[in-house]
Amino acid sequence: MLTFDAHLDLSLNALGGFNRDLRLPVHEIRRREAGMTGKGRAGGTTAFPEMRKGKVGLCVATQLAGCMPGPSPIAGWMSPHQAYAETQGQLSWYRAMEEEGHMRQITNLRELDEMIALWNDDSIPDETKAIGYVLSLEGADSIRTVGHLEEHWAQGLRAMGPAHYGVCRYALGHDMVGPLPAGGKELIQEMDRLGMILDVTHLSDECFWQALDIHHGTVWASHSNCRALVPDPRQFADDQIKALIERGGVMGAALDAWMMIPGWVRGKTTPQETGLKLEVICDHIDHVCQLAGNSLHSGIGTDLDGGYGTEQTPEDLDTIADLARIPDMLRKRGYTEQDIANIMHGNYLRLLREAWAE
Repeated sequence: MLTFDAHLDLSLNALGGFNRDLRLPVHEIRRREAGMTGKGRAGGTTAFPEMRKGKVGLCVATQLAGCMPGPSPIAGWMSPHQAYAETQGQLSWYRAMEEEGHMRQITNLRELDEMIALWNDDSIPDETKAIGYVLSLEGADSIRTVGHLEEHWAQGLRAMGPAHYGVCRYALGHDMVGPLPAGGKELIQEMDRLGMILDVTHLSDECFWQALDIHHGTVWASHSNCRALVPDPRQFADDQIKALIERGGVMGAALDAWMMIPGWVRGKTTPQETGLKLEVICDHIDHVCQLAGNSLHSGIGTDLDGGYGTEQTPEDLDTIADLARIPDMLRKRGYTEQDIANIMHGNYLRLLREAWAE
């Protein structure tokens, strides 16, 4: 079944200190990283061959560079100009992958329909198909001024989350407490004017509610789980999930282990000692569906290889191709074929159609 993954940091893995050639199979990338130290090394899960194998034919692919304080391959730039340069390098990598036929950017309904048709065409081998991607920016620190947002729109940026971790330039991350700064309000107003999708992932609770009040267009949570199951500000509380549902939004279930089960300590807990399995993600999917009373507001947003690897994913997940096992897990829970199609791709495709309707 076709899978739409609403959050993959592909350019971060190609660049951003990881230096991975995603044209190669995952196991070859791991072999090349054997003996390297650092989080996620020799434990990557995502590359183009495995995406094709698992029919992850469409995704939201990110740019990511922040000015938040603290050591990180994706943060700590001393100015928004440097962060901007980093994201432009990431965009150049996406363009290079397009030139080789590995990826194809999706910016409008015609391009979306073309990619869906491609991945539904069984006469073409999946291993030869381009992967369609919607460009998103995770954290808005690299937007030099609100006036520059139109430049990014022209480059194909169609979704953005104003915050990441910590104190960001335009919003506070989930690990902080406080409201949007004045510049953040202006940024979200400009997003609304342009028709850019608001990704509420990573926003502090107060910023979340303010952003929903300001932005009147399409909203989604690209990679978030349920606070009722994992008590942490990184996840969404039931009232936030219900607000997304009321706005017609979709929440993408993430496979970062510390977001899947309570008590996980990053850098210490292991998948083996907890026995964490891929099927746990269905608990989060089901929680959203139960709150909604239907299957129209849950999706997949794995965040695989988002600065970590198999040391921080379910123990029975080898590569992103394993997403193809989720439909059977949902069938066993009583989900219909239409429900499963909604969750695996249909809900996010519906939002894109709504966002881009003329």
